[in-house]
Amino acid sequence: MKISEIMTREVRTLSSDTPAVEALKHLFENKISGLPVVDGEGRLIGMFTEKDILRAILPSYVSQVGRFVYENSPKTIKCKVAKLAGAKVGELMRKEVVKVSEEAPVCEVAHIMLTQNVRRVPVVDAEDRIKGIVARSDVLDQLLKG
Repeated sequence: MKISEIMTREVRTLSSDTPAVEALKHLFENKISGLPVVDGEGRLIGMFTEKDILRAILPSYVSQVGRFVYENSPKTIKCKVAKLAGAKVGELMRKEVVKVSEEAPVCEVAHIMLTQNVRRVPVVDAEDRIKGIVARSDVLDQLLKG
């Protein structure tokens, strides 16, 4: 089965100049953890996720150490949260995005999700225009149906 058969076709997207706080509010209100970022022509240019916000707030060495081993400093965290007020999605988004074509088999997308540690994968055409998005739950549901 092709991913085009199970993907969500109506995709909410963000632009790189969207305020990060507004984008985060959008994630919370819609109970989703990430959205594709597109340019003016609908081409995929990044992915904005809750994880990106956490990276912006937590000390940079957490990613280098690989585990949560830092002195808890509420003052430092509050300062970083305050800086988010002026940040744009383009400053925080991940620019290297795992993506697939509409022809990708569901099993291949499942493998990509596992090996690349992603929760959702944008589906794009040959010009990187968003055609849909597929979440882990969509893939798992299809695999369980057989």
